[in-house]
Amino acid sequence: MSYPSAPPGYDDRNPLHPPPPGGYPAGYPGGAYPQPPPYGSGYPQPGMYPQPVPPMPAFSMNYGDGYDNSGTEGNEAFSSGDWDNKKIRHAFIRKVYSIIAVQLLVTVGIIAVFTFVTPVSSFVRRNAAVYYVSYAVFLVTYLVLVCCEGPRRRFPWNIILLSIFTLAMGFMTGAISSYYNTRAVLLAAIITAIVAFIVTIFCFQTKVDFTSCTGLFCVLGIVVMVTGIITAIVLSFKYIYWLHMLYAAIGAIVFTLFLAYDTQLVLGNRKHMISPEEYVFGAIKIYTDIVYIFTFLLQIVGSRN
Repeated sequence: MSYPSAPPGYDDRNPLHPPPPGGYPAGYPGGAYPQPPPYGSGYPQPGMYPQPVPPMPAFSMNYGDGYDNSGTEGNEAFSSGDWDNKKIRHAFIRKVYSIIAVQLLVTVGIIAVFTFVTPVSSFVRRNAAVYYVSYAVFLVTYLVLVCCEGPRRRFPWNIILLSIFTLAMGFMTGAISSYYNTRAVLLAAIITAIVAFIVTIFCFQTKVDFTSCTGLFCVLGIVVMVTGIITAIVLSFKYIYWLHMLYAAIGAIVFTLFLAYDTQLVLGNRKHMISPEEYVFGAIKIYTDIVYIFTFLLQIVGSRN
């Protein structure tokens, strides 16, 4: 067996690149490879090469719960749907608390007139029918706004009914305040403001979901109603101080819990929440809770003139 004494030709070493047709040009004997030109004659000079592109940094992508890996629809749902829902809820909260602020300002103004203007307070004391008329107007407008969805959502009927409701409840609260001295009214107002502020901040921060205990709050409402009826019947025959204070304390505690419940309904992100279209309903609920807390605290800290 004989072995070749020389390496194979070009066509044997690299069959993928056969020699050009007609062979190599003259001047390259034996099919030798052409030599590269000397350095500096044809290659780019140092510094003329393009710089490498830096690698792109890797980011941790967190699309949230609304992201859908199946395509771009989930990402669009997150960016438009969830974000729009948050904006709608924030706008709803601002609208509700703006209405409540106006209602409380009107109520405080009416209470101030009934408290500091002596002829007005004297007139209300001599004419108790004024209080009952305001209470009847308050009750009718409250039932219409709470039970009838059409007037509650339709402009301008919702604003008209809300204005009548606020004036009636402010007049009713002012009539109650006229039976107490100025110091008691101011003290009850300050305590109510502190309680409302603390409850609101607590509802923003806590993980406790009051809206999941709807049955408990229904029971509390029934307890307050039955206790109020019994107290009114007993006190109409004979005034019992401890019974009156017990009813006032129960009412203040229960409506403070109602305030926390209704505040979480407005804030959302709980088991139950109020629709963003129900800004009038949300304002009525919180405003009524605050006013009732004030009246119960007034009975506790106040002394009749």
